[in-house]
Amino acid sequence: MSIAKTQTSESFRLSALLSFSGGLQDAYTYNMRDGVFANAQTGNVVLMSQNFMQGEWNKGLHYMLPLLSFAAGIFLAERIESRFKTGSKIHWRQIILFIEIAMLLAVGFMPTGVNMLANIMVSFSCAMQVQTFRKVHGYGYASTMCIGNLRSGTESLSQYFRTKEKGSLYKALHFFGIILIFATGAGIGGVLSARFGIGTIWISPAILLVVVLMMLKE
Repeated sequence: MSIAKTQTSESFRLSALLSFSGGLQDAYTYNMRDGVFANAQTGNVVLMSQNFMQGEWNKGLHYMLPLLSFAAGIFLAERIESRFKTGSKIHWRQIILFIEIAMLLAVGFMPTGVNMLANIMVSFSCAMQVQTFRKVHGYGYASTMCIGNLRSGTESLSQYFRTKEKGSLYKALHFFGIILIFATGAGIGGVLSARFGIGTIWISPAILLVVVLMMLKE
């Protein structure tokens, strides 16, 4: 078995925690922060363009700023990786996780009057996560969205039916498992948001802290 498949950052358990958190964050921003998606930027692009075309400039910005924030999160995560990848005191992924935890904790204190800022921060955090954790057992995946995972999982399942190779089935089950866990996080996030309000987001930094501890143990 290769080293990449045994790293904690690429384990299914860690990926499951990240996917659960990603689903919860999407449900949280949609239900509690004015119907904006934290992760599903395709949806934000559609709504942004639609509003701009209709002359609804303020509504268009409502979706454009989280989109730009997502791009900025990708950019910063890549810069942190480049700067600290060879460091020995702390892993670059842990640095990003600590930034995510701090930002999501802050979001839980923000009133609904600053929903725009809250959405920007959650989108930024999600982008850093999807850029930082990109493999599960050596397979490329996304912990904060489903479309790529659905494509890869279905492709692998088709390959299994065609070739009967167990490796393809194993790969497909990984992707479908991640999708199921993401959906579970989204469902629970929606239910808890209705009950506990804006503080529901604090579940995510608690999960990310567990991820940090898992990596420290390694």
